[in-house]
Amino acid sequence: MKKIVVLGAGGFIGSHLVRKLKSIGHYVTGVDVKYPEFSKTEADEFCKVDATDYYLLNTCISSDTDEIYQLAADMGGAGYIFTGENDLNVMLNSATINLNVARIIKEKNIPMVFFSSSACIYPEHNQMDADNPNCEESSAYPANPDSEYGWEKLFSERLYGALARDNATKVRVARYHNVFGPEGTWQGGKEKAPAAICRKVITAKDKVEIWGDGEQTRSFLYIDDCIKATLDFCNNAVQFEGPINIGSEEMVSINTLVDYACEVEDKKLNKVHIPGPLGVRGRNSDNNLFRQKVSIVDYARPLKEGVALTYAWIKSQVNNS
Repeated sequence: MKKIVVLGAGGFIGSHLVRKLKSIGHYVTGVDVKYPEFSKTEADEFCKVDATDYYLLNTCISSDTDEIYQLAADMGGAGYIFTGENDLNVMLNSATINLNVARIIKEKNIPMVFFSSSACIYPEHNQMDADNPNCEESSAYPANPDSEYGWEKLFSERLYGALARDNATKVRVARYHNVFGPEGTWQGGKEKAPAAICRKVITAKDKVEIWGDGEQTRSFLYIDDCIKATLDFCNNAVQFEGPINIGSEEMVSINTLVDYACEVEDKKLNKVHIPGPLGVRGRNSDNNLFRQKVSIVDYARPLKEGVALTYAWIKSQVNNS
């Protein structure tokens, strides 16, 4: 049994990670400014603190901690990241958290840290072709992320890399690609595209609104597959710290994603394209490095399956709201 601290344990991915770590027998301390929104935390302990406060965060991480999973960040979907209204908070809050975590790891000699970076670090100019985006790990430089969220993630990747070199800490860095599934935010402005689209389709009578022309492309990774790939990476990648992509290679247009949601209940809706924040034109996970360094087994289920599971959960939330 390991003593593990999960930062961001009140969030979507973090709460699922806590559940999985508990199921395989570890002692887990969750840290977040909030409790999980849709279920009770399964952490053995939960420190409800703001991780931007070094002194409060320091009380939550004991010197006998074996591993830290750092998923805490100020983030959201395109409606939060790309408007420009939240840039300062995104950079200031997330960078402060990561600086605090790195400082505590150095001071207490924590043996291992996992950092959840993002596909948002990839250069905008490599993602202008919706059919052929380049998100291979080495393409991150020369750097040109399309958002301040991406710039902060890139900075923090380098921070943890420096920590590994200076402190002999085992570091693992993964770039997540559009993780979705049950118990994720589905309304309020911070929801990701699959959740927003499922909600729109569920509540629509005859039409569904889509930002832009809907031909922008993305790949989406179901939450259970994300957790499996993350733990496989941390446990199986010998002498490789990353960064590494964790995502699906099944790239679809947003229009197709809407079609998948409509198919769940065989709904016939008109697509109405409206202005809205879009991000890059195309993005898809390149998993070749994961196959080389971690496992040749494809961890991502078909998108239709994940959408159906997410749709059912969001429908239950809509019906109960």
